[in-house]
Amino acid sequence: MLPTERRNQILDYVREKKSLKITQLSEMFSVSEMTIHRDIKPLVEEGLIIKTFGGISLNQERNGAFVNKQDCVYCYSPINQRLAYRLILQDQSIETTCCAHCGLLRHQQLGDKVLQAICPDFLVQTTISATSAWYLMDTSLNLGCCQPQVLAFQHKEHAIQFALGFGGTIYSFSEAFHMVFNQMQGKNKGCCD
Repeated sequence: MLPTERRNQILDYVREKKSLKITQLSEMFSVSEMTIHRDIKPLVEEGLIIKTFGGISLNQERNGAFVNKQDCVYCYSPINQRLAYRLILQDQSIETTCCAHCGLLRHQQLGDKVLQAICPDFLVQTTISATSAWYLMDTSLNLGCCQPQVLAFQHKEHAIQFALGFGGTIYSFSEAFHMVFNQMQGKNKGCCD
């Protein structure tokens, strides 16, 4: 199969599925992951798809696709309001992710376009500033969301108390911001594996 044919099929698949892993594409086409990376490069440059950790996602804005407001803008999983992370952008639009894990990754993707980020305090469910929150990662409690799981707390003391019961490590916003990114780089997978 020619690279242009493969590229067109990849675009069709990502339009249908919204996101795919590089490993899936490699297996589907019986080619190396490096070949897939070369195939998707023009699609990324054209803005048709967005590279994610270990995969690709459809660029919803560029493709004019319907965006389900109940799905995470990062991993396309259904949004659980108890965990939702919201990014308020400079153009006054709001993007919502299913959890702090995806919120931190999307926050990093958007960079200076983010004016403010908010999320619920996991314990008391009040809305808090994501940049001043404390984040608990690697707890034994599994909420069935993205991995590594990230829980937000307004007060460090509450995160410490929660960690005493369920384990995990506590990070400030900037630490969690980099930790999730680094862990996903190491996994080279999608966040909902």
